[in-house]
Amino acid sequence: MRVQRWGRRGWTWFALLTLTAMIAVPAGLSAAGIKDKWWTGLIAGAAIVLAVLAKPLTDRLQRLTTRHEDTDLAVLNGCLVTARGDFPTVRRIRDPRQLGVHPAGSDSLPTYVPRDVDDKLRSRIARGGFVLLVGDSTAGKTRAAYEAIAATVPDHVIIAPKDCAALWASVDRGVQASNCVVWLNDLEHYLGSDGVSREMLARLLSGKGHRIVVATIRAVELARFSAESSGDGLHIARAALELVDEEIRVERRLSNAEQSRAEERKWDPHIADALQHSGDYGLAEYLAAGPELLRDWRNGWDVGAHPRGAALVAAAVDVRRAGLNPPLAGRLLEETAEEYLRKRGGDRLRPESLEAAWEWVLRPRRATTSLMIGTPRTGFDVFDYLVDVTQRETTPDTFVPESVLRAAVQYATGQEALAIGRTADHQGYYGAAADAHSAALRWAGDHLDPAHPDTLTSRNGLALALHNLGRLDKAEEEHRAVLELRIRVLGPEDRQTLTSRHNLACALRDLGRLDEAEQEFRTVIEIRTRVWGAEHQPTLISRSNLATTLRRMGRFDEAEREHRTILDSQTRTLGSEHPLALISRHNLAMVLGDMKQLLEAEREFQTVLEIRTRVSGPEHPHTLASRGDLAYVLLGLGRPDEAERELRAVVELRTRVLGSDHPDTVRSRDSLARVRKRIKEAEG
Repeated sequence: MRVQRWGRRGWTWFALLTLTAMIAVPAGLSAAGIKDKWWTGLIAGAAIVLAVLAKPLTDRLQRLTTRHEDTDLAVLNGCLVTARGDFPTVRRIRDPRQLGVHPAGSDSLPTYVPRDVDDKLRSRIARGGFVLLVGDSTAGKTRAAYEAIAATVPDHVIIAPKDCAALWASVDRGVQASNCVVWLNDLEHYLGSDGVSREMLARLLSGKGHRIVVATIRAVELARFSAESSGDGLHIARAALELVDEEIRVERRLSNAEQSRAEERKWDPHIADALQHSGDYGLAEYLAAGPELLRDWRNGWDVGAHPRGAALVAAAVDVRRAGLNPPLAGRLLEETAEEYLRKRGGDRLRPESLEAAWEWVLRPRRATTSLMIGTPRTGFDVFDYLVDVTQRETTPDTFVPESVLRAAVQYATGQEALAIGRTADHQGYYGAAADAHSAALRWAGDHLDPAHPDTLTSRNGLALALHNLGRLDKAEEEHRAVLELRIRVLGPEDRQTLTSRHNLACALRDLGRLDEAEQEFRTVIEIRTRVWGAEHQPTLISRSNLATTLRRMGRFDEAEREHRTILDSQTRTLGSEHPLALISRHNLAMVLGDMKQLLEAEREFQTVLEIRTRVSGPEHPHTLASRGDLAYVLLGLGRPDEAERELRAVVELRTRVLGSDHPDTVRSRDSLARVRKRIKEAEG
């Protein structure tokens, strides 16, 4: 399929030819012996009319052409094309590395080891639609996808945009092709308000001919986009993902059958080497040098090795985990790397120079793969494998530091600032979350309409952060403003509208306006149940918050029944350690304490506290909430000394984490004073 070009030169010649005709036609008539003034006047008049009409017609065609040229330019600059400017067919892709296949330590790729999912994948591609391959970094997703299209649709045009900027132009071309593959390797880079949307995919896939969208995504990224508890900032991505016809998992480790097929291909030295050394790793993982790079990074921290280089890699990994997309600014990495270096021992590690550090992280291992890639001019990126391993092994001690979150915001677009805000909120850094959402809102103010969905998402995120910071009046004001705009723009039953209504109800409840909160929660629950069902996670979240409202209204029996039902559903579908299940278990313990079922309440609080301490850390606000509420139960059980010890620790930590004026800190301080007074009275 040829990418067409239209130039201004053509229109210049058109205008010159028109002018020539105006002069030459009457002269030609005269030369032919036609001297009748009536005919000459008629022709001259027609020429004048043509001259008058030519300008607006030319202007209109010029506008159409300019728009067409802009589209083509985006495709040429941001998409894989041939030297002639054509989109290639699949069979013309001689080097799969052009489509994102990881190099294997040499100039040539190893022979392909067939995967167990191949037949299913190729059958799905033959039917058309949206196919998504999911797996860890270096699991072999991209290679399996390439081999599938090469075997199934070799004569299809392949459209492979390199970024979101080229995506829209590519889709415009794609709808003109009868048979095409749209290739979206690392789908996470194409998701967001300016990327793949449900409408775009529907338009592309609904046309005539055979069309396929083939995408890959890392498992940790899919979990982030799919999580129901991640707020409404990812609604466009989730809506697009709902159109996936089939999600195909590619495992990092080879199955027994795949291992046998690999053994049959030991004649390839790459495969033989991988089989000999991969050990606990996957074949593709070893071939892409993932374990070797991870080992080099970790060994780089050794005294006198490459600690500053290791710090640069750590900074790049955490900046990615925070929410920034590559390319990453070298200045940001250099600034944040110093904090990682300092925490590891600073000068005691005998760090190398900054120049030597950059040389080390950019140096290829096994000829082609390096810890990081890029240049100071274009920006840098870190090997995805290192990001995935760090995320899989994360503990509260390896959360992205708050200082790194705040530094990353300074380099973020609006969408990236939203992502950083979500990361900060998840880790319990509510001040950093408020700053990130404020930055996203400023970006939206400079680039978007006040009623644009991204602007409203930024305002909603800021309102949630204000709520978590205890600024309830301001949070309510923001939630009401966003809700009003969403009702007007999106309608009263849109998902985002219901999210805003739910959030407003939470603010009203915490402000003590329980009757209003109950009414809002019941409205949201009615719609969500009718549209998505009683066990849809957003429905359960609203039901859980309604139950906490009922508890505060003294309707303990209703609250207990709801909390038990919700906890059972969430434990069954999400697992007992999922954050939503822990919230429900905490809320059940609260109402049990109110009902004087203190031993059961203590058991529930202790269970939640143990998990939250292990998963989120001892200083996370949710952990402190469980610890503080456990203290009330201990007091009711006649163990005031234990209650005083717990509350004293909670007050100290909340003062440091949330501030001395935060409502939670104030309540804990007041409770501690009452417990101490009670202990003193008991002592006589």
